[in-house]
Amino acid sequence: MKSNAKIKNTAAAAAEEKGTLGTRIKHTALQYKKHYPLVLMIVPGLIALILFNYLPIYGVTIAFKDFKLLEGITGSDWIGFENFAELFSGTDFLRVLRNTIVISLLKLACGLPAPIILALLLNEVKHTAYKKLIQTFTYMPHFFSWVVLSGIITMIFSTSGPVNSIIQALGGQPLSFFGDSGLFVGLVVGTAVWQSVGWGTIIYMAALSGVDESLYEAAVIDGAGRWKQALYVSVPCILPTIATVFILNLGSVLNAGFDQIYNMYNPTVYEVADIIDTYVLRRLQEMDYGIGTAADLFKSVVGLMFVLGGNWLTKKLSGDEMGIL
Repeated sequence: MKSNAKIKNTAAAAAEEKGTLGTRIKHTALQYKKHYPLVLMIVPGLIALILFNYLPIYGVTIAFKDFKLLEGITGSDWIGFENFAELFSGTDFLRVLRNTIVISLLKLACGLPAPIILALLLNEVKHTAYKKLIQTFTYMPHFFSWVVLSGIITMIFSTSGPVNSIIQALGGQPLSFFGDSGLFVGLVVGTAVWQSVGWGTIIYMAALSGVDESLYEAAVIDGAGRWKQALYVSVPCILPTIATVFILNLGSVLNAGFDQIYNMYNPTVYEVADIIDTYVLRRLQEMDYGIGTAADLFKSVVGLMFVLGGNWLTKKLSGDEMGIL
């Protein structure tokens, strides 16, 4: 009898779930029918997304083939992981991997806190016009391409540029920012932070605008000054945003910035400035498509693993209160 009752209850639950699912489908269909003009507006973007973002994924199979340009992707022979074996057996890739990791981690370490600090400072500015002026000047470099910025940076930091002129005026010797390996890496990291800090600040300013003012009032009553209000009220409130940005940035841990480095580096700093993206470009120029695709696929897979790992660690440390998945 108990078994029969259990079966009936299960059947009733399944029927109820089926009815609920059917109701949801009907409701969704009605919503689409009701708002079909908006749906039609999505179609061009959706088609472009499929054509330019999803269909090219098939090209990843080149990494597992002995690709011949005349035979195409489908006509080329499968060779398994031979391209990856050749890639990792070469000393060049290990060098560019090291350079990519070093530059990426330095950019992450300097670029993550910079917009947070700037946002906290701007949050203390009460003069609206002055705050907007600072924001405009700080995020303006984001809208310039690295082709333009690299020309400006080269002019400023050249041996006869303003920076070396100031150094010489103070009694120092001119520095070769584009010839010294250590100085060049520092220049790459510093200019990358300068270019992106203002744009990143927008995210944290938006998060700070949602902080309840009563929390600051309570902190003032407890005797907290500006510094402690920022440390114990502002930072904890934007911590979920910081965690999300950090996780997303982990996906670019092997993306050291192709546009920037390609427009700034030169043969004298190849030893520290040659990264995976420039290595892939050279392989493609040499028509070694299999190795180039394998290197780029490796970078993408590692980025995905870092995102998933960072998300898991963040959720673990925060008790499932933070994360993106």
